[in-house]
Amino acid sequence: MKTIQFREAIQQAMSEEMRKDDTIYLMGEEVAEYNGAYKASKGMLDEFGPERVIDTPISELGFSGIGIGSAMNGNRPIIEFMTFNFALVGIDQIINNAAKMRQMSGGQFNIPIVFRGPTGSAGQLAATHSQAFESWFANCPGLKVVVPSNPYDAKGLLKSAIRDNDPVIFMESEQMYGDKGEVPEEEYVIPIGVADIKREGTDVTIVSFGKIIKEAYIAADELEKEGISCEIIDLRTVRPMDYEAILKSVKKTNRLVILEEAWPFGNVATEITYQVQEKAFDYLDAPIIKINTADTPAPYSPELFKNWLPNSEDVVKAVRKVLYK
Repeated sequence: MKTIQFREAIQQAMSEEMRKDDTIYLMGEEVAEYNGAYKASKGMLDEFGPERVIDTPISELGFSGIGIGSAMNGNRPIIEFMTFNFALVGIDQIINNAAKMRQMSGGQFNIPIVFRGPTGSAGQLAATHSQAFESWFANCPGLKVVVPSNPYDAKGLLKSAIRDNDPVIFMESEQMYGDKGEVPEEEYVIPIGVADIKREGTDVTIVSFGKIIKEAYIAADELEKEGISCEIIDLRTVRPMDYEAILKSVKKTNRLVILEEAWPFGNVATEITYQVQEKAFDYLDAPIIKINTADTPAPYSPELFKNWLPNSEDVVKAVRKVLYK
């Protein structure tokens, strides 16, 4: 094992796959000459050249469409968005072409493409640069949605995403690129659609994904001092979702708290809540609690933002509530 940063795990995954398959290329704003806005493609232009690491104009709709077209013609593009907030400019291509082309063509075209970049908030970036769209993309049949929370998972999942014959939305975080973790030096992949139990427990299940799961770890440490044992499940993949892992845990702990960095209406936590109440209702000893951002655009003020974003204190309160403490 070697300890590396999240951004290095992303770079390694892309580079290793590109060395094996010359149909894979990276395209996006500042990915080449600048080594990526967050340095996730550092050194790749030098190794692979400008035909496979391609700087684009500020035109998400344009280069998303180019990527989809090239995927239809036998390539395996990796499209980087500087942030998924900007992906809204290209969402017509993602939803109406990438996600639907296989069905609309009667199976004549696969679209092996990865759209990747940071999602959610990143500090004091205000309303239009702090949005989480995981549930938006997961709502569309034909797309796979992956949201890793650490370098190990990021590398293994990105390699699987690049090899996948369907379009994959791969969502990272500006605030995780510097996170460090142990990553094997030998080849490995992590299958899409498999959740991971990051911490075993007996009293309550906490389900989360992406960078916000760190707040669950902090809360679990605090609750352990009170004798409360938390089981933490990292979804890793939002679609397809590993419902079985969630249900198995809930049947053991009988309580569920869901932590998600997203607006409260119609999100991933809502889907999990429905599935659990349908398939494990008799196992629940308390109502399910979901923790989300406030139901407003992200504020710019640091003090307001602190109250807008979920934190470990919210998790502690929710766990105590489902335990009637």
